[in-house]
Parts: sequence; structure tokens; C-alpha cells
Amino acid sequence: MGIDSTKCCNATADEIAGIRKALDLYCEASVKGDSKIAESAFAPTATMSFAENCKLVSVPIKALFDYYDQTSPQPASYEITSCNVATDAAIVSIDSKFGEPRFADMFTLVKDGDDWKIISKIYHVK
Repeated sequence: MGIDSTKCCNATADEIAGIRKALDLYCEASVKGDSKIAESAFAPTATMSFAENCKLVSVPIKALFDYYDQTSPQPASYEITSCNVATDAAIVSIDSKFGEPRFADMFTLVKDGDDWKIISKIYHVK
């Protein structure tokens, strides 16, 4: 897990560290099978969206937390593929692996005090 700083060329070291902290918590929750870990990475009003049978599905982020709690701990990793930061807002894309499945994940984050919070997650199963 980590961030290649060349993929976040317009971000400061502090911004990269804060974004990495949120994404690391997202992955750690899967590794430990514990949604409480991920909750601190997401805004309470965050959403998750994806296409199912060619139709848009958008759900509260609690659906992801329920998934973490219903599955056994599993290995997880990610690599940043792109990152665009504008002071207190960011859009980050990652390639991730949770167990065997691979995903393309896109996140919108907003700075909340000293922390970056994920406000939306969009994903595609590869």
C-alpha cells in the first residue's frame, strides 16, 4: 500500500500523507474484517456507487461497512493510479485487490480539520 508521489504531482507531502492515511484505513478494515477501522476514513454521509446490470446503484457507505463485518478478514492492497488535489478537496483513483477480486476504485475526499475524509467511493470490478 502506498502512494507514488509522481501520481500526485500537484499535492504536498502533507496532503499525500493525509490521503494515504484514509486509504490505508479503507484497506486495513478489509485485512482485519472490522468496519470500525474504515469508519474513521469516511464522512458519515459518504456514499458508494457502482453499476449493476448496466444500472446505477448508489448506497450509503454503511453498505460497505456491513460487507466488512460480514466477511472474514482478507488480504487487501492498493496502488494509486491518479490523484488530483485542490487544497482541501481531492479526487483519487486506485487499483485495488481485496482477496482475489481486483477493482478500479475512485474516491472523492475533503479535508476535515487535519484529516482527509472520503465522501464518495465509486468502483468497478475488473
